[in-house]
Amino acid sequence: MNLRANESLFLSIEKINETTYNVCSAAPPNIVSDGLWGGQLNGRTPMKSSLPLFELQVLIIFALTQICHFFLKHFDFPQFISQMMAGLILGPSIQLEIVNKFKKKLFPYGSQDTLATVTSIGYALFIFITGVQMDLSMITRTGHKAWNIAIIGLAVPLLICLPTISTNLDILKIHIGDQAYDLMAIVLSETAISFAVVASLLNELKILNSELGRLALSSVLVSDILSKTIASLGKVFMNKSSAHHALVLLISLIAFGILVPLVFRPAMFWIIKQKEEGRPLDDGYVYLIIVMVFALGWVSVKINQDFILGAFVLGLAVPEGPPLGSALVKKLQFFGNSFFLPIFVTCGMIKADFSLAHSSKAIIITAFIIAITHLIKIIACFIHAFFCKMPLKDALALALILNAKGIVEVGHYTSLYDEKIISGQTYGITMISIMIIACLAKWSVKLLYDPSRKYAGYQKRNIMSLKQGSELRTLTCIHKSYHISAMTDFLNLCYPTTEHPIIVDALHLIELVGRTSPIFISHRIHKMISSCSHKSYSDDVILAFHLYEHGNFGAATAYTYTAISPPTLMHEDVCQLALDKVASIIILPFHLRWSSDGGIESNDKNIRSLNCKLLEIAPCSIGILVTRSSFQSNSFIRLAMIYLGGKDDREALCLAKRAMRNQRVNLVVYHLTPEEHTPNLEYLLDEEALQDIKKPQSGLENVCYQRVIVNDGPETSTVLRDIVNEHDFFIVGRRHGLESPQTEGLTYWSEFSELGAVGDWLASPDFESRACVLVVQQQGT
Repeated sequence: MNLRANESLFLSIEKINETTYNVCSAAPPNIVSDGLWGGQLNGRTPMKSSLPLFELQVLIIFALTQICHFFLKHFDFPQFISQMMAGLILGPSIQLEIVNKFKKKLFPYGSQDTLATVTSIGYALFIFITGVQMDLSMITRTGHKAWNIAIIGLAVPLLICLPTISTNLDILKIHIGDQAYDLMAIVLSETAISFAVVASLLNELKILNSELGRLALSSVLVSDILSKTIASLGKVFMNKSSAHHALVLLISLIAFGILVPLVFRPAMFWIIKQKEEGRPLDDGYVYLIIVMVFALGWVSVKINQDFILGAFVLGLAVPEGPPLGSALVKKLQFFGNSFFLPIFVTCGMIKADFSLAHSSKAIIITAFIIAITHLIKIIACFIHAFFCKMPLKDALALALILNAKGIVEVGHYTSLYDEKIISGQTYGITMISIMIIACLAKWSVKLLYDPSRKYAGYQKRNIMSLKQGSELRTLTCIHKSYHISAMTDFLNLCYPTTEHPIIVDALHLIELVGRTSPIFISHRIHKMISSCSHKSYSDDVILAFHLYEHGNFGAATAYTYTAISPPTLMHEDVCQLALDKVASIIILPFHLRWSSDGGIESNDKNIRSLNCKLLEIAPCSIGILVTRSSFQSNSFIRLAMIYLGGKDDREALCLAKRAMRNQRVNLVVYHLTPEEHTPNLEYLLDEEALQDIKKPQSGLENVCYQRVIVNDGPETSTVLRDIVNEHDFFIVGRRHGLESPQTEGLTYWSEFSELGAVGDWLASPDFESRACVLVVQQQGT
């Protein structure tokens, strides 16, 4: 290595021999500069000062990472690959004279220590956040399938590969020299899997709360805890000090693992109790916990463990979810995961020098050991999952997920390289293997597993297909507390009786914050077990639907559930529950909320995104409920059905027919039809559906049928404008994808396509109407 002063942060460098240099550096070191011109005399120029150089390095790394991500995202690469590609470009492997000149200026000798030290903070915070988001109670709730998969995935590769390498170590040393000792560390590292890596992969694939995703998270949680425990014990027993010292380290490690949860977890619950109702957690507590992260990291180093062990154990002691877990995640997410961590990954890749002389035998043998370790693990996990009666593709997808690699492995191999446990050549090969395995795992799982296929409509699940007198099964989704009264108003409108009962599955959807593992709770089951002593997130929902069931005793049955998952994956919980409960219709709240004066009070884009996704893949009919007012009990309701034709309108009409049995409901069916029409199958089906309305049975004087001639969209708009204030509730079909003279021109003015042309018009805030609107789409439309 030939060093020159202008390629380092030192003032001068004098070479003494091949490995020793005499350097002169400023004391105290230059932190800030005096500018391009002001620092020329005293040497405090930007490129010789730590802070401006660090800022420039961060800027270049982020710019290069974003450029790589812009190109790689089109090929669906894992997100961290762009960060590793940036490190590959900035590292010593690419030998271009023009590029090298700038790299030596940008990363002078001595500056890497500052960059690596600062960004290691991001890695420690990332490990801490991972621990916070882990739900340790999953270990006790996890079935034997996840435990077996986790243990087999760890044990089988180790029991096969380690003895084989140990037996043939002398032969390997002949071919690749001292690099043969690296193979043992590689097998141990490749066998272990990280909870954070698997959770990130599942999140990118949008299958975090799918059945496969839940099983993978349960398995990897067990495996991660076991592998970290084994690694910590291994560091104690591999210590070359005396037996007495090793015993002291072992006792210290056990005490550390027991005392931190016993002391800090009760302290965390005390902090939660100090939080005032309705107010955010005091920032002082959050900052105190962050200080403890680094304090425990220092303690873990003192007992001969990795710095991140303290962060991980403290993270496990923090109660996941709101209010404390979510507050910590929100505070640390930006600086830990979004700012420092990408730079840490890039710096890890910068250290890999592929320009060094590599032995082809060493490359082949190391790559073979990595490949065979993963192959054995895939086969072991696949065989067990398959014998557990998992579908073939799902079993293979699970095995691939449990072999994923990511940021944690980059940090682990960087630590091994810095501690000189593995050589530079091995380090470079492992960095490339992480990139290849991560890409293959993501692409393969995406090809094998399609979570939406189980929602295909193989059976008719709609109201029209129900037999006479059969129960109506509805799934009502609730996001906010004000959605509860709207849903119960709709259910009362359906008029449950003992002859026409209703079964309601009420699903409370909560955004996943402060934890990684999605949660799905059945409160009727939860009530039967003793673990529900704590306050539930869904107490208001449970109470409201219990009162609804009690008020309609014998006519209505209500079951309540809570699903805590990311907004982008909530549709999985809704579809799965609708499928399991054989629901005929899902009722969703509209994303807008109006205030008493008619203005928009809130606009939740996550709710709208969920509604649109469910309209595409739901296994049954869908209803979107636009609520502007609530109904008083025992009050008369002026209900209107806007009927244009089509299966969506016929499905909506079935709901109107259920409501017309209630004598407190005055139903008017407005049949908007063109003056001239061509008889076809749809026309005949529409006429058949309207027969009960045109000639109502005796005792149904509260039903009125009006046939209105409209030939185009403007005429329909005029009719709707005339009646919009005459009714309290409208039921319409979405009629998505259908073109008819009655709606010609209305579609161009539609603001919310999920409501259809007529529904969007009735729900428009431009009118002073306080009427509620239910837009219905039949299954498979």
